[in-house]
Amino acid sequence: MTEGQPLIPREILPPPVPVVRRTVPRGVAGRHAGHQLPMFGAETTEPSPADLAGLLAGPGHIGRMGGTARVWVQVDAAWRVHVLVNELHMRGLTATWASITADSVRPEHRAEDSSPEEEPSSGEENPEAVEPEPPQPVFEVRTSYSRRLNALAGAWPQAAAQLFLSGPRLRLWTAAAGSPRAGGYALGLNPDEDHAPVEAALVRAGLAGRVSDDGRIYLITGRRRVTRLAELVGERPPAAPIELWPGGAAA
Repeated sequence: MTEGQPLIPREILPPPVPVVRRTVPRGVAGRHAGHQLPMFGAETTEPSPADLAGLLAGPGHIGRMGGTARVWVQVDAAWRVHVLVNELHMRGLTATWASITADSVRPEHRAEDSSPEEEPSSGEENPEAVEPEPPQPVFEVRTSYSRRLNALAGAWPQAAAQLFLSGPRLRLWTAAAGSPRAGGYALGLNPDEDHAPVEAALVRAGLAGRVSDDGRIYLITGRRRVTRLAELVGERPPAAPIELWPGGAAA
């Protein structure tokens, strides 16, 4: 496992993104003339440690130690590390990361080399054999243990039943596990959690959709709802590919 703070090496990640506090100048109604920023959107709401509830609504986890707590989440792309680290710093939280390699995967999750029924190899190469694809990168982004997360840790998961998904919370969730899908936009979920409270919160936010059969994603369907998501999460972070952010080329 390779660790670093706050970002991982340049040969793995895109160039570092400076921490920039998002502000909306006075007198500016929105990103385009005549376009009003949504109430509770990421560009009109002050960032807060409570926004990490958006990560917990998705694939994030929270843990406690003594009088402190921390949140961590696994992501599938380097750009997500950049965006999350930046967002966590904006909330006054120290963030670290880990690059999870094949050696870090638990043995029960590894593919077996052969099955008991296979014939012994004759030593000759199979011309039809296909080289296995290299494993996809997995990164873990986590906050340091902090007293600023105690309220969230004390309230979760009971608070999920009254969860309010504001723009900043959805922005963190999108950065960690959001991607366009045919007919809509998907937000990653923890398949081991009860999705009913989170689904209800998304419906209240105007983002009705459905949970996939395997419980791993929530698919927001329809152009109007995806546009609403794009308005709530705010402008695309510089490190995020335009085609993957809500409202981008593929969304």
